[in-house]
Amino acid sequence: MKTIFKSTILLTAVGMLLFTSCKDDNESNPTLTQPTTFVLNEIAVKGNVDLEKSTNVTLTWSQPTPYNNYNSAMVPTYTIEVSPTGAFNHAFDANAEDNTGADFFALDETYSNGLGAEVSTETLNRSLLQLLGWTEATVPAIQQISFRVKSAMRDASFREYYPIYSNVITLNTIPYYVELKPADPEIWWLIGADIADGSWGGDMGKCVIPMQTLDGAEYDKKTGQGEIQWIGYLGGSGFKLRGSLDDGWATQWGQGDSFGSYVKNDGGSGNITVPEAGVYKVTLNTKDDNLSIEPYDGSAPVYSGMAIAGSFNEWGDTPMTPCSTGWENHDWYITYEFAAGDEVKIKQADSWDFNKGGTFINYSQGMYVYGVGNGANLVVPEAGTYLIFFNDITGYIRFIKQ
Repeated sequence: MKTIFKSTILLTAVGMLLFTSCKDDNESNPTLTQPTTFVLNEIAVKGNVDLEKSTNVTLTWSQPTPYNNYNSAMVPTYTIEVSPTGAFNHAFDANAEDNTGADFFALDETYSNGLGAEVSTETLNRSLLQLLGWTEATVPAIQQISFRVKSAMRDASFREYYPIYSNVITLNTIPYYVELKPADPEIWWLIGADIADGSWGGDMGKCVIPMQTLDGAEYDKKTGQGEIQWIGYLGGSGFKLRGSLDDGWATQWGQGDSFGSYVKNDGGSGNITVPEAGVYKVTLNTKDDNLSIEPYDGSAPVYSGMAIAGSFNEWGDTPMTPCSTGWENHDWYITYEFAAGDEVKIKQADSWDFNKGGTFINYSQGMYVYGVGNGANLVVPEAGTYLIFFNDITGYIRFIKQ
């Protein structure tokens, strides 16, 4: 009996020791408390929503119980998904050659406020046209659509973990037909200590510079993907490429182990740092995910000033602002309000020896042209305020409607 009693005490002690060790070990490892669902509220709309005559659909949801890592609340990212069938089995992929069987689409914009969002009716209608392939004769009078919201955590490389979904709600809509235009070329932005004012800020022109389409290049009609470039001065202090200025750095290109090694969408990547200051050509193929950066061997004169001139200012000079300050500049910008039909040229300040004109190619948010010397006057097709970019090496002119 004494032997059995002693053995029992020993086993109990060992068990307590193992329990304590496991408990201590678990407390040293991070764990995540994950919610299971949350509520998407019914839409406060009576009748059918006319997608052509309305602007937005307001969605609201109850914020799920916070993802919690040892009493440290973690902020999830929310994505809105829409289905014309009520099923959410196969997501539509704009980059795919074949979307057979796709029954829902995820909206591009993501949210972190956990309260709700305004969904563009234009975006909804366009997405339905893409997904269902309607023609002008087959657009239905009424189309019911279903919404749900996905909540997920993202790591430093923007991969998603622990997704949960809201309930599904429905809305009756009146869709309309529009001719789907080819997608705008996918444009990335340059940002960093070598770019514009070097502040890493998000202001266009002052802090970030858009890359440029290639003259005569073809771009995927569905995705806008293809080859884009930028030519300008890099001082060796570092920069990155961003795919969007409002996605929290989800899309970016940075440097890997050394210059010449580049990585995409890696939140831990380094700044791209050229080995020697000078004028470089940065080329990105957004379809093949190939980035190259090499010294530029063409002509790159430095100008003291650029201006816009035209019918709106009696062909006098309205100065543009240099993007880069403190070092060699080749990019210029200005924000200006035009009337429809205004004629414009980009020119060297106080001289017509260097001037660029041509014929605009229209984007959904403006227009662009590779200006030619002494070319035709640029004609603004639609009244409005435009942010204008000009690169004095390539002659690229971009108007972005504000």
